[in-house]
Amino acid sequence: METIENRCKTKYPIVLIHGTGFRDRKWLNYWGRIPKILMISGCEIYYGNQDSWATIECNAKTLKKSIEEALAVSGAEKVNLIAHSKGGMEARYIISTLGMSEQIASLTTIGCPHHGSKTMDLICKLPAFLFRLVSIFINLWFRILGDQNPDFYQVCHQFTTYYAEEFNRQNPDFESVYYQSYAAVMKNSFSDFILTVPHFVISIVEGENDGLVTPMSAKWTNFQGVLRGSTNRGISHADEVDMRRRRLTKKEQAGCVHDICDVYVQIVEGLKQHGF
Repeated sequence: METIENRCKTKYPIVLIHGTGFRDRKWLNYWGRIPKILMISGCEIYYGNQDSWATIECNAKTLKKSIEEALAVSGAEKVNLIAHSKGGMEARYIISTLGMSEQIASLTTIGCPHHGSKTMDLICKLPAFLFRLVSIFINLWFRILGDQNPDFYQVCHQFTTYYAEEFNRQNPDFESVYYQSYAAVMKNSFSDFILTVPHFVISIVEGENDGLVTPMSAKWTNFQGVLRGSTNRGISHADEVDMRRRRLTKKEQAGCVHDICDVYVQIVEGLKQHGF
């Protein structure tokens, strides 16, 4: 009989890949309560440790090293990747362009802008000198915080729909890797004060979103659907990685999420059932 301690004990370890603007830190974990809950349930966890604002190509090189270290430490032949936001693009680049398909059993993406953002298309039409001026200060700040190769200007352009279209052509799925994707949405622009402004703007330009990414953009191979909260709050881009480190709500409702950690447990249980 399956015990709680082994419910997330997968054949291959899990590598968590963070999104833009944050780093993997020991004392301020990007993933909130998620790693602890998964490990208590038998999961072996590693981290991507890439830069906050480096380009997809640059971060992918760092991630490749992190994955190789995870393989060496664990002794496993492959790893399962769970990636949030832009981390999903970097994971796909590792598999398709950097030739790591044989070392990757699965890739799960959550809130990943696979198809770019029409809102970012408009923003990137702003005068280039303004963008580059802002980039100087942001890059400097994130170097202080630990980034080796921040490139705010280029990363913003990598969120456009035209970049995503070309990226998808150059980085197709591999049959040997199991892919699945998830999206989430906020109920309204006041659902998460951190993302009030971007959600409002994106809602006008593109429709419902999680504060940064729309379901249409996040939809990729084996799309598992849109995560919705059981209250008027919904689920934001920050909620997708348990940034507040608490349940979304105590109210439970069929087909809705009241604790994002439950979603990750279900994801890993599913990977285990697939034999990964």
